[in-house]
Amino acid sequence: MDADSRTHIILVHGACHGAWCWFKVATRLSSAGHRITTPDLAASGVDPRPLREVPTFRDYTQPLLDILASLPPGEKAVLVGHSLGGMNIALASELFPEKVAAAVFLAAFMPDHTLRPSHVLERVKSADMMDTEIKPQDPEGKAANILPVRAAGHTTEGLPVVFFRVILVRSIATGEAERKVCGFSNRVAGTMWQDLTLGASLMRVSSLFLEDLELQQPYSEDRYGSVRKVYIVCKEDLAIIEAYQRWMMEKNPVQEVKELDGADHMAMLSRPDELAHCLTNIAKKYA
Repeated sequence: MDADSRTHIILVHGACHGAWCWFKVATRLSSAGHRITTPDLAASGVDPRPLREVPTFRDYTQPLLDILASLPPGEKAVLVGHSLGGMNIALASELFPEKVAAAVFLAAFMPDHTLRPSHVLERVKSADMMDTEIKPQDPEGKAANILPVRAAGHTTEGLPVVFFRVILVRSIATGEAERKVCGFSNRVAGTMWQDLTLGASLMRVSSLFLEDLELQQPYSEDRYGSVRKVYIVCKEDLAIIEAYQRWMMEKNPVQEVKELDGADHMAMLSRPDELAHCLTNIAKKYA
């Protein structure tokens, strides 16, 4: 298949994560014939910059903006943002609406075009439902928000709790992972531990850039508002709970709502087959 004829899907990670978190889904989408781009946002993944050198949300988003700016005239991409990545694809849609075939929000923060983009973050800043209240970087540049996880013979040291949210980590630690972490079977639970180990080694300190986003004006209806949007609800998400996902859709209606039953916040790891199938259908419809 000619590269130019393939649907271009850009997968955007959330806070503390990097392009690595998409490895399961990216492999499946590539095998299905799509052209996949998985950028590391600034101070994320293998990007060498420390967080202190990324002062604004636009600076943080710049790697994604550079990709869109480089697309040839007439080419569009499907943007998929996970968690805080929803804010990145919203900014990208505001700046490059003509290059976005669809903006897909995967259990993600989704601003509207009437209030400041910080609004959807401010509502959860102090709530237990959102533990990405990222602490400042320590002198060695390591994330401060970490804890060991031990259960059923497994130990994962130094796991940032944002990875699955503290309540899920607690459920693992009390031996209830199969019941609470999106109904994992014993077989899948083994894979989950591999994912936890991977996350513990690759996650980096991050920020919600709330102070900067509070200074930004609402996105415009004729730019961000004109981009077609799809929201993928993760039904067992304990980080951005389903009720909050649906509240954001009430404030900013989308063209289509998809649901992933049994998916927790990290659907790209816990439900890669279902998510890849969902994204393939979206790409066929909107690209």
